[in-house]
Amino acid sequence: MEAQAQGLLETEPLRGREEDAVASADFSSILSEEEKEELKAELVQLEDEITTLRQVLSAKERHLIEIKQKLGMNLMNELKQNFSKSWHDMQTTTAYKKTHETLSHAGQKATAAFSNVGTAISKKFGDMRNSPTFKSFEERVETTVTSLKVFFRRRSYEEAKEE
Repeated sequence: MEAQAQGLLETEPLRGREEDAVASADFSSILSEEEKEELKAELVQLEDEITTLRQVLSAKERHLIEIKQKLGMNLMNELKQNFSKSWHDMQTTTAYKKTHETLSHAGQKATAAFSNVGTAISKKFGDMRNSPTFKSFEERVETTVTSLKVFFRRRSYEEAKEE
């Protein structure tokens, strides 16, 4: 009896040739009318049980949602918790730690390299500013600016005088 009941509770679906054989078999000709009626009654009973189980499952899912709402648990909170846990789990892996260490080391080297480049550029600008060419250019710019200031002052003085 238990072995027979065990067969009713199997969770694996039929596959391949077994499924094809069952689907294409026609047992109606070898069954008596009494057996047909018993199978029909069993079919109705199974369909009723399946409907009842679906209703019970639906009620339990609604109850689960109600409990979660009362506890302040919602989809967003669950996603946050799952994400936090996953992030923590990932951070504790050896691969993450090695990658983090490598990237951190590379970042330190890049920072040092940029610092060296910045220092070199600053030194070059300093050297350039002290060069005779730059001094000459700077003097010319100053002379031009002074000449323009004098020109515009005279012009505005003359315009004011005419009024």
